[in-house]
Amino acid sequence: SPGGDSVLTYTNSRFRQNPQSSLFRRTGTDFTGDSLFKPEMKFMELGFRPDTFYTVEAVRSVSSDLLNDLIIQVKSTKYHLHKFPMLSKCLRLKNLVSSQSQEPETSQDQKVIQLVDFPGETEAFELCAKFCYGITITLSAHNVVAVRCAAEYLGMTEEVEPGETENLVQRLEHFLTSCVFKSWRDSLVALQTTKALPSWSEDLGITSRCIEAIANSVNASPGDDFANVMETGLSRNRSRRRRDESLCNGKAENSRWWGEDLADLDLDLYQRTMVAIKSSNRNVSPRLIGNALRIYASKWLPSIEECSPVLESVISLLPTQRSAVPCSFLLQLLKTVNVMNVSPTSKMELAVKAGNQLDKATVSELLIPLSDKSGMLYDVDVVTMMVKQFLSQISPERRPTMTQHRRSRSEENMEEIQEIRGSLSSSSFPPLLVKVAKLVDSYLQEVARDVNLTVSNFVELAESIPELSRISHDDLYKAIDIYLQVHQEIDKIERKRLCRILDCKKLSVEASKNAAQNQLLPLRVIVQILFVEQARAAIVTNTNNITNNETAVLRRSFTTRREEDADLERVEIKPNGGFQSTPSRFMALCSIPRQPKKMFCKLLSISRSLSQRI
Repeated sequence: SPGGDSVLTYTNSRFRQNPQSSLFRRTGTDFTGDSLFKPEMKFMELGFRPDTFYTVEAVRSVSSDLLNDLIIQVKSTKYHLHKFPMLSKCLRLKNLVSSQSQEPETSQDQKVIQLVDFPGETEAFELCAKFCYGITITLSAHNVVAVRCAAEYLGMTEEVEPGETENLVQRLEHFLTSCVFKSWRDSLVALQTTKALPSWSEDLGITSRCIEAIANSVNASPGDDFANVMETGLSRNRSRRRRDESLCNGKAENSRWWGEDLADLDLDLYQRTMVAIKSSNRNVSPRLIGNALRIYASKWLPSIEECSPVLESVISLLPTQRSAVPCSFLLQLLKTVNVMNVSPTSKMELAVKAGNQLDKATVSELLIPLSDKSGMLYDVDVVTMMVKQFLSQISPERRPTMTQHRRSRSEENMEEIQEIRGSLSSSSFPPLLVKVAKLVDSYLQEVARDVNLTVSNFVELAESIPELSRISHDDLYKAIDIYLQVHQEIDKIERKRLCRILDCKKLSVEASKNAAQNQLLPLRVIVQILFVEQARAAIVTNTNNITNNETAVLRRSFTTRREEDADLERVEIKPNGGFQSTPSRFMALCSIPRQPKKMFCKLLSISRSLSQRI
């Protein structure tokens, strides 16, 4: 036989080694149609006599020259058996018959022994009965749990006849410890059969021993290969084939596919097994744990109606390491959480884990449906929470702030010029933070189309990104423009509040031209945009001889534009307004049809003031 292994074939009096029985046999084809060497499950044979049980009118009997003197009923099936072989092995039957003999005889009929709530029902009882008669029975991981529980029920221990050969309980225990618990596949199959007899399996320690055996079989030697292969999306059939090849080499612990095998377990057994794996294998890669959870969630969440328990369990088992579980998977779980009755704690835990790697998310993944009384299409609050969680990972010294770059007055002036010229480099910002800022602005463009999205939600998310992290405000302007087009009914105060987050100095030339003609923007914003464009034009003209004094003038102009805006309502158009004195480049930019007269008066005032100082 392959590897020179053999199984043990037991008899009633002794056990003997059967060299003809091999652990591995050539099997047929698997579900893919490929011929493979597959590991056949280990088995144990007990007894040597042929099967002489037969059925007559729903009664099971044994062929014998002796009349039966024992009637046992299991469920709806009656067994006509003999006392000698049965009572010599079953302590419970021995006690029941003894108690019957002490009762007064009421009839000539034999009394029926009712075995109520018999574990494993008729199949397990018949195997135990055949063992008592010395009839050959075959045990494997598929039936050993039920027979072990049935043997315990019948009291088939050494207490029946001390000093005799091993009774069924001892032989089953030997088979479990020496064969079943030594094999990954057998342990897994045996564990699955325990769900039919949960109480008995727990009391006998079979469930816990199966879980312990599985946990000990999981080995971290494959490293992240399992995760890498799963990322490529190889088919389940192919992975099954490679798993079987590994098992055929007798190394179940080196299999990369244990995650798929465990996915066949029901929730309670799966959760207990994963907890055991995490606690007993400190060297197991968190990515292996994460991918196993992905496999389980992908199999069970779409196929059951009430998936809240599955969600809760998967979330509780998620590794704490940042990249153990892909952000896309976490966001998929969040989408499911929002439509199921899952605890807020679990949702918060998912949001934190997803926020830790928000830089790996995409806009479509962040569009998490929301089903509550607000009527909003998407859960903007949870995205805001994720942004704040992401920022909490950045150390304060690396986090961009308004004061980070201001060290002296001359540097302040140069910084102002650089902002106006649009030459501020992103190298001083954490690259991931810049990436998240772009992600948030793109996300805002999508959710801005929601008619139920409030200005508060929009502004809170937009302001959650540090100001200097946005190298350009073009995407933010697009989001604001979309929001204003969809929500034209908002009042003037809300409109100003929305546009206050926009930095006109960080708009590109194209975006500035578009914004300057946008009738939905507040007049103050349009004035600021035109002023910035005039300042840019002046800087380009005088780029080679800008002095510190001129820079200070520009800076004072920027800092005082809000105070000047307050006088906007009091400006009057004067005859011969002096547009001829305005620079031609500025006039070309300002030649916008149908703009309010007050805006041009303001521009004239600013232009004259700046011209006199320069």
